[in-house]
Amino acid sequence: MAEPSSVAHVAAPLPDSKAIARAEKFTRERFVHAGEDPAVALAPGSPRRRALDAALAEIERGERQPSTEWRRDYSLLLGLERVLSEEEPHLVDGTVLSPHQVDALSGTLTALLAEALRTNGNGHPNGTAAAASPDLLASADILGADDETAAESLEPPLAAVEDEEDDDLEDDLDDEDDLDDDDLGDDLDAVAPAPPDEDLDDDEEEDELDLDDELGLDDADAELSGGEDEADEEPRDWVDEDEDEDGQLPEQPEDPNAAKRFWFEHATGAGKTVAALGFVEASRTGGVLILTHRRNLVDQFNGELIDRGYKSRISRALLKGEDAANGPVTVETYQWFVRNAGRISSAYTIVICDEAHTALGEKTSAAIREWTGPIFIGMTATGALIARHVTDLFPTQTSRFDLAQAARRGVIAPLRCVRIPPGPGVRTIAKVPLRRGEVDTEFDQEMLAELLDQHPFNFAVADLYKTRFNGVPGVVYAAGVRHSYNLEAAFVATGLKAKAVSGETPKRELAEILARYERGEIDVLINAQLLAEGWNSPRATVCVHLAPTASKRIYQQRVGRVTRRHPGKEAGLVVDFVHPATKHDDPVVTLHSLLDRDVYRGGAIVVGPVRRGRGRRVRVERRVLPVCADEERRFAVFERELWRIAVEHLDYGEQHVWAALAGARVAPSGWRRARAMLHFDRTGELKSRFLITAVQRNKNSQLRLRALTDIAAARDADAFDTAIDIVGSWSRDDRREAAKIMLRALAERRIGRRDQANAWIWRLAEYTREVHEEYAVQRWPETKRLLGLLVNSAGGAHARNARRLVHASRKQDRRLAAALLAAALAHTPEAEEVLRGARTRMARKPPALARELLRNFPKRRARASRRRRKGSKLESGLSARATEDTNVEATGANAESSADKGQRSNGGAKKSGQRNGSSSRGGQRRRRSSRNAARAETDAPSDEVVAEALSTPNDSDDGRRPVDAEGQVQRSVETALEHADRP
Repeated sequence: MAEPSSVAHVAAPLPDSKAIARAEKFTRERFVHAGEDPAVALAPGSPRRRALDAALAEIERGERQPSTEWRRDYSLLLGLERVLSEEEPHLVDGTVLSPHQVDALSGTLTALLAEALRTNGNGHPNGTAAAASPDLLASADILGADDETAAESLEPPLAAVEDEEDDDLEDDLDDEDDLDDDDLGDDLDAVAPAPPDEDLDDDEEEDELDLDDELGLDDADAELSGGEDEADEEPRDWVDEDEDEDGQLPEQPEDPNAAKRFWFEHATGAGKTVAALGFVEASRTGGVLILTHRRNLVDQFNGELIDRGYKSRISRALLKGEDAANGPVTVETYQWFVRNAGRISSAYTIVICDEAHTALGEKTSAAIREWTGPIFIGMTATGALIARHVTDLFPTQTSRFDLAQAARRGVIAPLRCVRIPPGPGVRTIAKVPLRRGEVDTEFDQEMLAELLDQHPFNFAVADLYKTRFNGVPGVVYAAGVRHSYNLEAAFVATGLKAKAVSGETPKRELAEILARYERGEIDVLINAQLLAEGWNSPRATVCVHLAPTASKRIYQQRVGRVTRRHPGKEAGLVVDFVHPATKHDDPVVTLHSLLDRDVYRGGAIVVGPVRRGRGRRVRVERRVLPVCADEERRFAVFERELWRIAVEHLDYGEQHVWAALAGARVAPSGWRRARAMLHFDRTGELKSRFLITAVQRNKNSQLRLRALTDIAAARDADAFDTAIDIVGSWSRDDRREAAKIMLRALAERRIGRRDQANAWIWRLAEYTREVHEEYAVQRWPETKRLLGLLVNSAGGAHARNARRLVHASRKQDRRLAAALLAAALAHTPEAEEVLRGARTRMARKPPALARELLRNFPKRRARASRRRRKGSKLESGLSARATEDTNVEATGANAESSADKGQRSNGGAKKSGQRNGSSSRGGQRRRRSSRNAARAETDAPSDEVVAEALSTPNDSDDGRRPVDAEGQVQRSVETALEHADRP
């Protein structure tokens, strides 16, 4: 349905160019930009047309400057359109705004236009005819009943201008409103003085407000500002668990000014201050109040204003009854804002809240909600981490340029990360309780300081810094003030140029220390939380999180200290004192959990472009670790980075998962590497898992045979039994080669109990029944008839034929008897029992039986290997190498049966010579094997981070396993293998 005022908008004629010029001079803003059609730019009902009509109306009333209502409604909107209409938006000193800074301005302009189109210019939705009420424009508690008309009461009103000649009116306005920048500075001096009670804001009181009196600091620093009256402080940012169990924010009352509060997120070091000055440039008539949480940041902002060419606009704080329409800019603290709530001048039409997350306290947020006049713009680097709370106060987000985006675009320095285990003495950080606050959750600072502040630990950290980062400027975050000074003593004793600072440090001394740091006289600054916000040093390169934090907001603020670019600074380096395999679901925040990275690689670039060979300060490790908590993403990392994973740092279950995946995926060229990556396995469980999976799932037949050889060499009865079960499912040729390997192992060494060995031998004989049948038939032709009777009979005849076969085998030599029993196949339980008894009697010496069965296999033909294609030479070499040693040593190694000695007497001399020759070759092979083993140990990955950091035992070697370890491991392995089999 059309709004009631639409007819008037359409009927209103377009003002002529002279009227538009008068309005532009009156408001100091352009209504028609270059290249625009006035009829389109000033279309009836548009925000710019409403601003023009309101300005002309005020000129007709004889106003000498835009009213407070006009400045609040249109000053920033028109100013942003002016700044963004330029080809390259810039500040008054020529500084060109970056794209993300332009995004912050354009996002705010879009939100303002949307709100202006939604309302009719008086704060009411379109379609309502209600006039603007003073109670809706400003709360009586903040501005008072007649604060909106304070500007009119400062000087007598002018007579209404009623000339009909446009030229005369323009001349009068030129005489009255010809203000240049010098005149603006004079007007600031002409502002009425503040009431006497404003002495509360003198420098002495601000000195009492400690630099750490802010939201989000730890208790150790916060206690230092004990001289401040409790009513004048911001509320603490955390509460005890018994004070707020549910952590829910109380329901907020009606918020009439929510549509005029915006916020944007820019990474630390990305130029939030310059973006704020963009709003200052846009507001030529409306005052700008910049609020920050520390007194030193007030000086920093004022210095930036002076450097950027806005010195003439800097103004002292304006209070109730004072006004200026020349865009005064005042920088103050949130503490000042809370103390003076209700007495601040309405000249401020824009309030910029620096570090907006620090404005979420109860008193500060209440004061912001009650002041319904100006437009509030919050800016922060950590808004996304506490977005639920930020949007409670600043509902509309206009731009986002987070840490990852800034690093990728090269706006800030890239970030590298090194993880260092904190050592056995401080491994109980997980037991430190968490305290829930209004904004986020943090560790109990007193217990954390008690845990970390240990003399050996402090000196170990100092020695570590000197060893790895000597001469590199950095900042260390400790667990409390006392811990900071104890660390300073340790660092200085080690020979480092270090200095600790805290809230106890006088302001002048603190300024001198920071200046010495910038000059290079100090390399390491140690603090608890003082330098986490509000301190910017492009020289800072190393950020050491010695005291862990559970707050992503605090962590990102710390990291922001090393993100600024600087000549010679290749990247910022973040040191996390956590175990290398710490996952994202751990309470301790790390750089990888902050940026949600899947893989940790010590010393590597975590975010930002990689610049090889340009001043890198840390060695990059070769191996990686999955650190994401999601199971699917971890499986993806295992598949993608399988051969680069530092297996020894994984937990018990994932070590088995890696071993299974490696066994299934290993190639001939990576076999030795895979075995070397399990060098830390003391129990042999991981190696068994690797070999069993290789036997079961590897596609390379030669590697499967090699895995069988390693299983036999390990003499693990369980793995041997499992391998024999798996071999039964292989093809005939592979099954035959596997049986030879297993029988040779049983002939050479004792594996398992005698009854187990007996069962294994006859199972292997069953797998190769055709081999033994062929030998028996060739050796004794009667064998074919006996086996035929056994196979073709049934019932009682079948059992009788089985007894006949057993009786005949007893009359033969041991080799032929074993071949007969191996070739026999029973169909009934009675016949099976007969054969089992005969086999058991023959297997009283399992090694001898294994040797007899092994002799039935045909010899390998030498010509066959020469006929193989070139592509299979490597596989055939692996098979020959896997069986060569045991072939040579098995020949004649044990006493043979008396029946066969005569048959082998003719070849005895020849085989003796072979044994003599093989002994020398065996020695060469053993020496070569020892060299290979030594090379494998050399190639094996070492603890690159842990060896250089504090010595700590490996978590995987402490013998602790989760409850129901076997079941959990098996389920994890099966899940991983199923995931790997997916297309």
